[in-house]
Amino acid sequence: MLQRRLLKLASASSTSALRPQVPSRVPPSLPFSRPSSSPQLSGIVAPRWYSAQPETTPQQPPAAEASSPQSTATDSAVKEDPTKKELDAKSKEVLELKDKYLRSVAEYRNLQEQTRREVAAARDFAIQRFAKDLIDSVDNLDRALTTVPKDKLVPENQHLVTLHDGLKMTENILMQTLKKHGLERFDPAEANETFNPNHHEATFQTPQPDKQDGTVFFTQSKGFLLNGRVLRAAKVGVVKNS
Repeated sequence: MLQRRLLKLASASSTSALRPQVPSRVPPSLPFSRPSSSPQLSGIVAPRWYSAQPETTPQQPPAAEASSPQSTATDSAVKEDPTKKELDAKSKEVLELKDKYLRSVAEYRNLQEQTRREVAAARDFAIQRFAKDLIDSVDNLDRALTTVPKDKLVPENQHLVTLHDGLKMTENILMQTLKKHGLERFDPAEANETFNPNHHEATFQTPQPDKQDGTVFFTQSKGFLLNGRVLRAAKVGVVKNS
């Protein structure tokens, strides 16, 4: 029995020694207060402290701006710079004027070249009408010379020989004069030329065993060129063996 009592006294003393001393009230100067512990609680109770001041929410710092005011002002000044706008407008105007100038120069040069060609054509073919009317007379003079048989041009027919020579000289002088102005006569049968539809007009075709097909063997009417342009095509006969 004595041992049991001693054990109870020892446990009671240890419990009272471990329990904290709670003051009756918290002085008003202290910022924290603790609620009073209940005497009915057995064992050790951990003390809890509470703040007497109201809880404040920490303020968030203002978000940093995407760009500083100085950089924004600089960008707006660059965008709204009237000098730069005026310079861009002037540059565009210069390019447009340069393009118009180049086009005008090209058109003027084309006009010059076209005028030069027209003037040259007018100078070269100014006598075209006159030449067309004259070639009939040249043809008649040529026919007069070819109608005289060669066997008749003998000393016994001195008058005929003199007339023939006079006509021949007249023809030569006339053809030289016409050649100075660009009018030339050509006979494709003399050189056995191949038929050329640009210069020749075929009036008939006939076989010729000793000649190739398409060869001009007869000239019915001689052709004329005016400064390289066909004034009248030669009327010819063409070989056709096949």
